[in-house]
Amino acid sequence: MEIRLDQIAEMIGGTLHGDGAQCCSGANPPGQCGRHEITLIVDPQTPPSGGPPQCAAVVTAAVIPWCDRPQLVVDDPHQAFAKVVAHFRPPVATRLPEVGVDATARIAESAHVHSTATIGGNVTIGERTVIMPGVVVMERCRIGDDCVVYPNVTLYSYTALADRVTIHANSTIGANGFGYRQENGRHLPQPQLGYVAIEADVEIGAAVTIDRGTYGATRIGAGTKIDNQVMIAHNCQIGRHNLICSQVGIAGSCRTGDYVILAGQVGLKDHITLGDHAIVGAKAGVMDDCQANQVYLGSPAMPQRDQMQIFALQRKLPDMRRELKSLRGQLEALTREVEAARQSSSERAA
Repeated sequence: MEIRLDQIAEMIGGTLHGDGAQCCSGANPPGQCGRHEITLIVDPQTPPSGGPPQCAAVVTAAVIPWCDRPQLVVDDPHQAFAKVVAHFRPPVATRLPEVGVDATARIAESAHVHSTATIGGNVTIGERTVIMPGVVVMERCRIGDDCVVYPNVTLYSYTALADRVTIHANSTIGANGFGYRQENGRHLPQPQLGYVAIEADVEIGAAVTIDRGTYGATRIGAGTKIDNQVMIAHNCQIGRHNLICSQVGIAGSCRTGDYVILAGQVGLKDHITLGDHAIVGAKAGVMDDCQANQVYLGSPAMPQRDQMQIFALQRKLPDMRRELKSLRGQLEALTREVEAARQSSSERAA
């Protein structure tokens, strides 16, 4: 579905700086875009942390001096980029699906789909995959080989599962992210035009929620295991072979390295990065980035050594309180003795 840059400029009402005859074949945010895709740069003055994106062109609010790619300059980059994304990944119309398999779905002969499942239009299901009762697979989803989708799972449109993915009962993959803008005192929804990509050998527990990206993918890396009742918000990039335990909540646009462990009820603030092999202890609240190969505890989370010192001091607080009370009593007694001595001295002098 290639389109020329001059056609995109006309579509979004932008000014093109560069070769209008050049074509692009997709749209994704920085860090996810390919060489033939268009991307979005919100801050023209600051390059992304990974350096200039490798892309076909950028949508921006002003000419970017550090970018050598063709640029489409518009007044509202987010609104313009949403139009471009919608061109390549058209929003699926909301309509009441019927139980059964849509005529346009492509299902491998060795796959097993229960009669009470709902399979939407242009869905692809691979070899030996099992779809259990009550599952809803919305339009344009792709499911690989040897997957198992347990009862009452919902896959929203464009969700992509690689091979050997297991999703347990009642999980919801690809719902809209929690993104709003305030206008005239009302909270209005931001476009949620991305999708969820689950890589190979991932297992997702029961009642897990993973939101679609705003423009690109919310991605779960290969081999990651997610426990029951976990929430992963839009635009998160979860690394390979992570272990994410029960009731973890990860806010939007967080990124984890490989082999990260998040124990039960850990909470991550938005835009947090965790390095490879980082471990975050149970009930920790992560407010800042965590370095690789470190253990973090507490709320706010901090390195294990620092937090253990705090825990040790906290355990001593009752003894310290009793000691303080005793010292205060001694101080009061000494003060009374000094005052008495001073009064006696004054009387003798008189």
